[in-house]
Amino acid sequence: MKRFFFSLIIISMIVSISSPAFAEESSVNLAENARSAVIIERDTGTVLYDKNSHEKLPPASMTKIMTMLLIMEAIDTGSLSLDEKVRTSEHAASMGGSQIFLEAGEEMTVDEMLRGIAIASGNDASVAMAERIAGSEEAFVEKMNKKVKDLGLENTLFQNPTGLPADEHYSTAYDMAIMAKELLKYEMITKYTGKYEDYLRENTEKKFWLVNTNRLVKFYPGVDGLKTGFTSEAKYCLTATAEKDGMRLITVVMGAPTPKDRNAQITKMLDYGFSQFKTHPMYERNEVVSNVKVGKGSKKSVDLVTSEPISILTKKGEAIDDVQKEFVINKDVHAPIKKGDVLGKLVLKKENEVLSESALVAKEDITEASWWKLFKRTIGTFTKSS
Repeated sequence: MKRFFFSLIIISMIVSISSPAFAEESSVNLAENARSAVIIERDTGTVLYDKNSHEKLPPASMTKIMTMLLIMEAIDTGSLSLDEKVRTSEHAASMGGSQIFLEAGEEMTVDEMLRGIAIASGNDASVAMAERIAGSEEAFVEKMNKKVKDLGLENTLFQNPTGLPADEHYSTAYDMAIMAKELLKYEMITKYTGKYEDYLRENTEKKFWLVNTNRLVKFYPGVDGLKTGFTSEAKYCLTATAEKDGMRLITVVMGAPTPKDRNAQITKMLDYGFSQFKTHPMYERNEVVSNVKVGKGSKKSVDLVTSEPISILTKKGEAIDDVQKEFVINKDVHAPIKKGDVLGKLVLKKENEVLSESALVAKEDITEASWWKLFKRTIGTFTKSS
């Protein structure tokens, strides 16, 4: 039931934030030489520009945004650590295309694998990490597609964690932007995607130079991710993100004819977004905002924290006076509770118009209380009332 409720919350939020209200006001053409494109503001998910953003297209290596998302989730839950060594299977080592030339049996830390994926788009590193997290590439792909459904996305289907050409492997500019929004909840990821160059196997004879496939990391101030893509079918694709004056934008271009066209259009889209809109931050991710009583728990209550950064978006020059905050907290919450379980939502309103909705989640695990602890509580309550 908790998973079902979580899916409903996520889907309802994506529906509520995906209205292209700002996009409709603009008649500018920012991505003339692309099959599809979109700009969203990270915190609210508001669409600022749209061109065929729901058209199903091959995403190429932008697929690795989902791969990195599942890696970051595993790190966040503690089932994976950056210093853990991951062994490369023969299957992972056999991947073609972009790679860091892992050999069968070679071990690298999760940190090194992430650098290989985020900077050099390593297909071999992506499959090695997929096998570590899910046991096999096929099982990892199932997790990828389950996450797609959890996010309420209806136009994405993955067949592998790399983006190598495959039948029925597709996504859309809008879906990629939402996946990027989810990935960027883990702020540490930009330490990887925002690096222009790095090295693997340092202090060995096989020292390997990594150069970011996203050249805008070096040439556009504020760009610190996220992922390029290219195949002969997909053409040139890029999901890029940049932060300026407290506002983070996510831009996606799919099907550009050349790298120059791709980068020029992303640059134009970022320039437009930063010049026309402003983000007003309200809460950071993981900020404690409320709490809820827990029935039969090892603790009597659990803190509720924000699941993502929460902001209000306006056109530049518009005020944000008289914003009301409404905390909608679940009733009859009982242990056990897992860290990250959705237990409510925060609604921001202005003059009865909903500006944003965001899930509130449990800060920590709460196990079921032992019968002895429950007995002592009962006795304590009885004593106090007497």
